[in-house]
Amino acid sequence: MGKVTGFLEYERLEEGYAPVQVRLKNWKEFVSSLNAEQARQQGARCMDCGTPFCTSGCPVNNIIPDFNDLVYRGTPEHWRAAIEVLHQTNNFPEFTGRVCPAPCEEACTLNVNDDPVGIKSIEHAIIDRAWAEGWVEPQAAAVKTGKTVAVVGSGPAGLAAAQQLARAGHAVTVFEKGSRLGGLLRYGIPDFKMEKSHIDRRIEQMRAEGVVFRTGVLVGALPEEGPASKVGNDARESVAAAKLLADFDAVLLAGGAETSRDLPVPGRGLDGVHFAMEFLPQQNKVVAGDTIKGQIRADGKHVIVIGGGDTGSDCVGTSNRQGAASVTQFELLPMPPEHENKPLVWPYWPVKLRTSSSHEEGCERTFAIATKEFIAGSGKNKGRVASLKTVQVQWEGGKMIELPGTEKVWKADLVLLAMGFTSPVASVLEAFGVERDGRGNAKAHTEAAGGYKTSVEKVFAAGDMRRGQSLVVWAIREGRQAARAVDEFLMGRTTLPR
Repeated sequence: MGKVTGFLEYERLEEGYAPVQVRLKNWKEFVSSLNAEQARQQGARCMDCGTPFCTSGCPVNNIIPDFNDLVYRGTPEHWRAAIEVLHQTNNFPEFTGRVCPAPCEEACTLNVNDDPVGIKSIEHAIIDRAWAEGWVEPQAAAVKTGKTVAVVGSGPAGLAAAQQLARAGHAVTVFEKGSRLGGLLRYGIPDFKMEKSHIDRRIEQMRAEGVVFRTGVLVGALPEEGPASKVGNDARESVAAAKLLADFDAVLLAGGAETSRDLPVPGRGLDGVHFAMEFLPQQNKVVAGDTIKGQIRADGKHVIVIGGGDTGSDCVGTSNRQGAASVTQFELLPMPPEHENKPLVWPYWPVKLRTSSSHEEGCERTFAIATKEFIAGSGKNKGRVASLKTVQVQWEGGKMIELPGTEKVWKADLVLLAMGFTSPVASVLEAFGVERDGRGNAKAHTEAAGGYKTSVEKVFAAGDMRRGQSLVVWAIREGRQAARAVDEFLMGRTTLPR
């Protein structure tokens, strides 16, 4: 694949970033994709390695050596063939080419003793060129089956499933509680990482393929007002689970994991302590043109983000763009090594220190630290967080031990809890009476026979709804595989790929 000696001749090329001071002034994407010649060089680095671990490392099993080779060959015909190969396994490479952490690159054979092939950047270049050249077109089914499917949730799992099912000839209706489509793609990922125009043009493609979208509709009863009910929830009406079961031949539950992990320490109820998913969606809505009364903002504030993952990183980048006075990020676990032990962990995803573009924009990172208390201010700030108390910890035998004498008080005008998500919103699963697993997700296996089926007849589940909090690329995989299972259930056989 690629050029036989390419991995010896060419070094890895990284995508370019706009300067920090430039990108902090707006909410636009700041990563520049590789040009045709740069992508060709990266494609040339792909080795004829015999067993492409990159493909197995990719949750959607992208046929990576093939599209690398096509990009290396470099003619317009080869580039067009590259997007056709990419679309065979991935409905939305413009999403994964921007926000996927690229486990394929960690599994790259060249990564054993060198820098891996820039697979994600090649994918990014392919899909951007495909849109620019007009190669991404609707693929409406030639024959309709007469079967109807309701998809609940318009995140990556729901969209992938809906597109596959529509192309199989089924009449698909997607129900979304938000006023705009995209689920956590729309409301959870900041625009500076992925502008929402990428979602909008896919929606238009899917409409042309026959998918019907209904926004502002919550499946099940509308929730009571409260922080948890406001996460991307613009629902104006509700539809009963029983009605979907009566009106459709199959129902696929594909909502996101939106139940945020809380931190029940003294002072948790103070103003200024918020879940990340109260903070991030508001800014996305403002960028989209909405007016948010009482928007949670970081302007001039000392911000502390509790949680060291991607959501925490998104809070860091958003706070800096809003003009925070300082941003500090806490991580409960110890600081991981800067470099992994490749002979020990390759081709699997390694634990190592990962510094995001948001961290580089300005952030103090502290590891092995636990928050003990949120402390209120005085006078006009009474009832509002003004500081928090922490203690350093160490881990022994899997247990966390607090270190005496390491207590510290930090100034904090805004605290954002970004410690992950425990499960999907329970109301949807309760409305259908679906059996749940020990983590609160819909219980459904993934084996070929009866895969993705829940305990309720003709109800299926995929993505975060089934597996819990995960990556966009895993959601796309689950949506595609669930679509195959639904198609087989409806028709007795299926030609959709797993």
